[in-house]
Amino acid sequence: MSIMKSKSNLKNHMIPTNFQSHQSIKLIKSCLYSGDLKHARFLFDKIPDPDLPTWTILISGHTQHGFPKKAIDIYSTLLSRHAKPDKVVLLSVAKACAASGNLVKAKEIHNHAIRFGFNKDLLLGNAFIDMYGKCKSVDGARCIFDNLVVKDVVSWTCMVSCYVNCGMCRQGILAFREMGLNGIRANSVTVSSLLPACTDLKDVKLGREIHGFVFRNGMDGNVFATSALMNMYASCSRLKQARFVFNSMYQCDVVSCNVMLTMYFSNKECDKGLALFYQMRKEGFKLNEASWNAAISGCMQNGKHELALEIFCKMQDSGFKPNKITIVSAIPACTDLESFKGGKEIHGYALRTCFIEDITIATALVLLYAKCGDLEFSRKVFNMMLTKDVIAWNTMIIASSMHGNGGESLMLFHKMLAIGVKPNSVTFVGVLSGCSHSQLADEGLLIFHSMGSRHSITPEADHYSCMVDVLSRAGRLEQAYEFIQKMPIEPTAAAWGALLGACRVYKNVDLGRVAASKLFEIEPRNPGNYVLLSNILVTAKLWVEASEIRKKMRDKGLAKTPGRSWVQVKNKVYSFTVGDKCYEQSEMVYRFLEEMGEKMRQSGYQPDADFALQNLNKEQREAALCSHSERLAVAFGILNSGGKSTIRVFKNLRICGDCHNAIKLIAKIVDMPITVRDSFRFHHFKDGSCSCRDFW
Repeated sequence: MSIMKSKSNLKNHMIPTNFQSHQSIKLIKSCLYSGDLKHARFLFDKIPDPDLPTWTILISGHTQHGFPKKAIDIYSTLLSRHAKPDKVVLLSVAKACAASGNLVKAKEIHNHAIRFGFNKDLLLGNAFIDMYGKCKSVDGARCIFDNLVVKDVVSWTCMVSCYVNCGMCRQGILAFREMGLNGIRANSVTVSSLLPACTDLKDVKLGREIHGFVFRNGMDGNVFATSALMNMYASCSRLKQARFVFNSMYQCDVVSCNVMLTMYFSNKECDKGLALFYQMRKEGFKLNEASWNAAISGCMQNGKHELALEIFCKMQDSGFKPNKITIVSAIPACTDLESFKGGKEIHGYALRTCFIEDITIATALVLLYAKCGDLEFSRKVFNMMLTKDVIAWNTMIIASSMHGNGGESLMLFHKMLAIGVKPNSVTFVGVLSGCSHSQLADEGLLIFHSMGSRHSITPEADHYSCMVDVLSRAGRLEQAYEFIQKMPIEPTAAAWGALLGACRVYKNVDLGRVAASKLFEIEPRNPGNYVLLSNILVTAKLWVEASEIRKKMRDKGLAKTPGRSWVQVKNKVYSFTVGDKCYEQSEMVYRFLEEMGEKMRQSGYQPDADFALQNLNKEQREAALCSHSERLAVAFGILNSGGKSTIRVFKNLRICGDCHNAIKLIAKIVDMPITVRDSFRFHHFKDGSCSCRDFW
């Protein structure tokens, strides 16, 4: 995957003071068209005395590329130079206020229009009604509307849209009817503005009435009206009616097809959505960004992450530049696929286009890097964020927790409180998880009790389960069991599972039996619980009892989830299972592991055959350990590192204890950092030690 960097042959150009205005505007327009906002501003600032059209172009360009706040700042700069805005400038900044939803600035612009003598202008008045509507101010819009001497169809349409946008759907319908009584004939934009009211009210009957109005007034060939009808029917779960409207259209255009695409994907009909998308491309439809975004986000909604990135690449190959919506969809695809390289490329593109300033995109990058095993990159992105909401703080706290940095999670939590960000229930799940992975039991208890006493948040099942995990991982098993018994809600499988997992670590057979019996009642079809109890019994050399548990599994038709590890090499993911030899370099991998085994033994390594968890003789069990999936993936990654600084391996189950010890030594011998993410947390191996301090 590659994101083509926006290229401009203007980068080295400087504008001399005698540069002609039309030439400077042409250069600035070129930069804005390519999305190079920084260079457009650079060129603009070289003009000694820019005229109002140039100011307007710069303001409008920033709004069009998704930076309305900067557009408003540019307007403020214009005023600071004592320039008097004209009607066109005010129109451009009104659109910026509408896009940003900034009511304070909207009122300022309205006052400026009055001050500069434009308060009677119909075009500006309509723009201000739309602006107030998008800023959720019905009173502001109504004030403008009532003071207009002349009202046209745009005025009424903006007022209808304002009511609907502000959740006052009934008033929007009344305004639509009042519009007709005043002799103003609604147009397709009016209809498309009103139909969302039917969606919000789930009023299909009213929607059908509007459908009839569309038909009677000859709008059934208008793409705006028909697309709005399709969207209304689809949102009200009337897919047949939506398809009927689509199939009845005289000529489908990209807008109507995009609505249909979104409908298919939103209603879990991914194959039909993809078929339509490919048909659009085949038949030469002039796709727009919305078409590509619908396909990419649709694939993400339906779990097709690799296909989402494939379409993302095709979008760029077709000459389209990803916008914010595209990036917001593409980053989670990289996150779910653990594609560090792809994530970095998208990050670079976001930096070049200033999208990194968007809080949603920056937060998504924090999570991406954390899940790809690079917490340092997560920190860098987080620290560069100019504004951070509770979701951003939660993401960084959870990122630190999954990497076992409980102390950092606590520090972030207290810093968040200090600057006045109010935590929510997700915040506490993240902090408590961090405490569990770092054996911060007392700190975890204080945080848990502060939920209700200081923050008025009632603990939920997840918080109780986290607290059980905090106590269990710290070895306070009896206290954890007592905590479960005193819970005011029914203990969940997660709570008993946390206790059972700790019994595996601390070799507590008796309490393990208790936790397992509860889990067998709650989720009798979960094979993991049987396997975990069996492992506890095997470690205790209770072979007969362990065999009985395995027999129960077989009798119930349950099978253990096979261990699987994977590593990405040159944009391709290689997956391994225990004893795997179904790949080209298998002989080389096993030879490498034999060589490593010899060097490890010279360093004092002794295989812990207990982790083989099989009733075999010692030599057989030691041999089985050497072919565990995580060890194979690590070896394959090292052999194909190609100069990479860190090997990143992922595993679907808990890392084997013996493999954990072995990988510590391998990292030291090959002098290369190795990161392994198992089902519990990240392990960062370097110089013979692990970031988890042998506790996970």
